[in-house]
Amino acid sequence: MAAPMIEFRHVKKEFDNTQAVKDLSFVVSQGELFVLVGTSGSGKTTTLKMINQLIVQTSGDILIDNKRAKDYDLRQLRLNIGYVLQQIALFPTMTVKQNVAVILELKHTAKKEIDQRVDELLRGVDLDPDKYRDRYPRELSGGEQQRIGIIRAMAANPPVILFDEPFSALDPIVRNQLQDLVLRIHKRYQTTIVFVTHDMDEALKLGDRIGVMSHGELLQVGTPTEIAQHPVNQFVEDFFAATVGKNLYDTPVDKIIKTGYQIQRPTTATDLPVVASEATLEEVFVILASNEVVEVRDETEKPVGWLDRQSIMRYLSEVKH
Repeated sequence: MAAPMIEFRHVKKEFDNTQAVKDLSFVVSQGELFVLVGTSGSGKTTTLKMINQLIVQTSGDILIDNKRAKDYDLRQLRLNIGYVLQQIALFPTMTVKQNVAVILELKHTAKKEIDQRVDELLRGVDLDPDKYRDRYPRELSGGEQQRIGIIRAMAANPPVILFDEPFSALDPIVRNQLQDLVLRIHKRYQTTIVFVTHDMDEALKLGDRIGVMSHGELLQVGTPTEIAQHPVNQFVEDFFAATVGKNLYDTPVDKIIKTGYQIQRPTTATDLPVVASEATLEEVFVILASNEVVEVRDETEKPVGWLDRQSIMRYLSEVKH
């Protein structure tokens, strides 16, 4: 098991004698993508901001790489933790290159190295450096601005990146693209990520593990499969069930795979029909009308699971309430 990167030990936070976070204890391992999910007022953003000490806990200890957060030089702590916000907060009078290079400049990185790093990062999020490095934020779409916000947080190779509901204001197509981008970045760099969202679908798609919060308490921590199949109480069960959506046929098959309803690959199967992980249940049902099993592959064409009619029906019967 990987060593701890972030550890909360009996952390509490009060605002005006009201407990926003109650006796919080959990560990995020090195290289883990950990998602905090909860409704408004659950304490998830307060918890996130205590990691980089934008909010200071009332009591308890937060350890970053086995050292208490309050024992770090505050400037150095924040320079070494990437931070991606919903509002993005790009500097409007600075070019894309200048925005991405902010932390590198603060760390006195050589100009040549900055130029190389900015171009490398732009290519990594599918933006042509020649077209984008000299543009201003007003010349970018919302999705492009958020990509710049992400690579700005990554620029100095921080060991930890925090995401505070970064995609909630974006349309579903762009949001899905950026979720895929986060997964791709995480797979490549293995950076420790703590991601806050109110959307269980987003949590299930992104998280290695998920922490479910409500009213300042951490109700359950587990893998997507554990959360889906073994909710600790009625709140967690209802919260998960609500994500099934108004139209079940729009459910991405990746969600069914991640929540543990796949089957083993049939040993006798050859030339199985293939669908992408973002394919919908409706698309898969059409294929399963004339096939026994369908293979699901990720964006790299790697198989991530197999589904048949029975596994999908089991998913629908167990999560629909």
